[in-house]
Amino acid sequence: QVQLVESGGGLVQAGGSRRLSCTASGRPSSDYKMGWYRQAPGKEREFVATIGRSAISTAYAGSVKGRFTISRDNAKNTVELQMNSLKPEDTAIYYCNLRSYEGDINYWGQGTQVTVSS
Repeated sequence: QVQLVESGGGLVQAGGSRRLSCTASGRPSSDYKMGWYRQAPGKEREFVATIGRSAISTAYAGSVKGRFTISRDNAKNTVELQMNSLKPEDTAIYYCNLRSYEGDINYWGQGTQVTVSS
């Protein structure tokens, strides 16, 4: 069993920055892909960013590319999301995700709210 605990959410003004963190426990996160997804009110959960187990490969949604940066520290079992130049449309609950490359393991955190005021 894996537990993912996010932190770092809150209220931020448009143009500001916020750093989200997620800590995994229960098994070493270094064997898995990790990522961030978000869900805005009335919308489906959407992909934000993902990072491979070696931290070399990353991928971003087009809406955040160039503004957000995902990173991980396998020694600490953490993944972080640095969010810059935040926009009101970035307002959402942000969820941490851990999944296997084979697709048979998939865990979610409880989510952390990020609200960007205009």
